Amino acid sequence: MLRPITLAALFCIILTAINTSVFGWDETGHKITSYIAWQRMTPEVRAQVIKILLEAPEDSQLATFYMGWGSRTEEARKREYFMLTSTWADIIRDRNFAVRYKKYHKGNWHYDDTFWSAVNGQITVLPRPEDGGQALVRLNEYDKLIRGNASDAEKAIAIAWIQHLIGDLHQPLHTSARVTDMEPKGDQGGNFFLLTPQGTPRNKQENLHWFWDSIVMRNHPNSKDVCDADYIDPRAQEIMKAHPYDRVQNRLAPGQFEAWVRESLTSAQRDVFSADLKRFETPSEKYKKKALKISEERLALAGYRMGDLFNQAFAAGPVTVPAPQF
Repeated sequence: MLRPITLAALFCIILTAINTSVFGWDETGHKITSYIAWQRMTPEVRAQVIKILLEAPEDSQLATFYMGWGSRTEEARKREYFMLTSTWADIIRDRNFAVRYKKYHKGNWHYDDTFWSAVNGQITVLPRPEDGGQALVRLNEYDKLIRGNASDAEKAIAIAWIQHLIGDLHQPLHTSARVTDMEPKGDQGGNFFLLTPQGTPRNKQENLHWFWDSIVMRNHPNSKDVCDADYIDPRAQEIMKAHPYDRVQNRLAPGQFEAWVRESLTSAQRDVFSADLKRFETPSEKYKKKALKISEERLALAGYRMGDLFNQAFAAGPVTVPAPQF
């Protein structure tokens, strides 16, 4: 006879099932970033953000992901809900939910590309096509919206997009379209840069964009198939310890979204496409270690910036940030 499953365990199972079935490649990174942001947010701001998210339009299904039951604390449930909403912009890619997909999915909102080429080490910025991505435009718009007189339903959608957009824009290849003889119209953020040998079947190919998107999960796999509290939270805490707020505070440039994008682009040009990266070859161990270190710092910066943004937008008075929960 099977032993009864506790409510807490059942919650973990549900989250795992959701994650496996509909999320894309960057679920781990987005949730880590939102966990870090949550640690920066004041209790009052956390409560306000959750209240607004639960007022999301019914057809967005954003509010349905909140699990208001179980043996875990209310704070834990709200934190995990906030982490989950950062992936909503990827959840709505699922065409099986046609109404939600048609109304809310926006494929070109996930990146903001600068087109560039490098010849003999000299970088040249090239003209941008009519649509090189809308992430920066939308982040600016939604930042203004949540500070204005919009309804809570509108602000809920904006908050979820802000969470996702900040995460995406801190992945260097979400800001970069490298132009080469092989990719005269841009490499789509490294998607055309293959790391597997020429002739590898399409279903077994690995590309540079995938390499950077999935870097945390690949280096720290959820091999025991545990829920977020046992997988995401400890990893996010390790990143915060390695990159504490006080150490990076002078780099945060609050509200300067264009500067954040330039920072990511510079990393793409300098770090992602470094001299030791070879097309059709698996990156070296040195490159892999460097990429993981850079990615973890990018996640920390994104989380701190997100938390500070929500504090600035929703705090009624002076902001006193609670000590991180490690």
